[in-house]
Amino acid sequence: MEEKISAKAIDQYSNFFASKLAESFFHRKEKINGQEILALCEIKQVNLLVVKELMRLWNAEQHKWQSPFFDYEATEVQQAKEQFKNALSNHILISKKDFLPLLKIAVSQTLFLILAPYDFFADVLDAKGKGLLRVSELKNETRYLKVNKAPLEKLVEKLEGRKLEVITGNEAFALLDHILEEVNFTPEDVDGYITSFSRLVPLHVDELIERKETEKEDEAPLVNERMSVPLAEETKRKEFRIKDSLTINQKFMFTKILFNGDFEIFSQAIERLDSLDNLSQALTYLEEKYSEWDKESEEYLEFRDMVEKRFA
Repeated sequence: MEEKISAKAIDQYSNFFASKLAESFFHRKEKINGQEILALCEIKQVNLLVVKELMRLWNAEQHKWQSPFFDYEATEVQQAKEQFKNALSNHILISKKDFLPLLKIAVSQTLFLILAPYDFFADVLDAKGKGLLRVSELKNETRYLKVNKAPLEKLVEKLEGRKLEVITGNEAFALLDHILEEVNFTPEDVDGYITSFSRLVPLHVDELIERKETEKEDEAPLVNERMSVPLAEETKRKEFRIKDSLTINQKFMFTKILFNGDFEIFSQAIERLDSLDNLSQALTYLEEKYSEWDKESEEYLEFRDMVEKRFA
């Protein structure tokens, strides 16, 4: 079964690393500028993702510039806004209090990009889900990547080649599946990055792996002694959703092998299974919809295991 990086462990490490890195800079200066951000961390990917997050916040602020009395879409206004943005980008100056949240996010994203690139790609595309993802925004995402960037760059290249301006997150995800096969993508070696992180804060990858909870049945009644056992079991089932538990490798594997490469059908099946009340309903649904599956295959057995955990 695929090991999964713990978001909580990544968050804890990122907070500690970012705090130490920020302290090493701000003990001698009150504010940090753009050039200093780009040279702050020896892991250049961290610095670039700080800038990306800064630009994201800046763009969000721009959207607030609205008024019923002025035409903000006029060409001259748009050009002035772009000139203003360019001028401001050359005068970045941030205090420690405002900079630290940006740095924590950048460290966390860098760790996912290095240690779990498939999950990083999924986060980029799942941000829109069934909504529309602008190709220009996706292209902008790739500008800030130094590590494991080839799949997303190839995705943008294909979308631009098709003259597409928007695409659903699910469509982009399905296309990325084919791209990963085409480019025979192999994630970059992590050892050098682990060494670089560890110079400031020791990084042990095994401590970032999500641990399975044990003895849940014994612990469940202790959550609330007044809670009935059936209600406690129902709460546990709601906490475990197949959709949230799948790694991106599993998504690609199940889509390709069990759902004939159709990510949309795969997503609908997962949503349906997560909405059912018990294992009997789930198995009946699978038998009625997908009776042709090879029930001896590794992919089927792994998929069924996820379904059984949903209702355990």
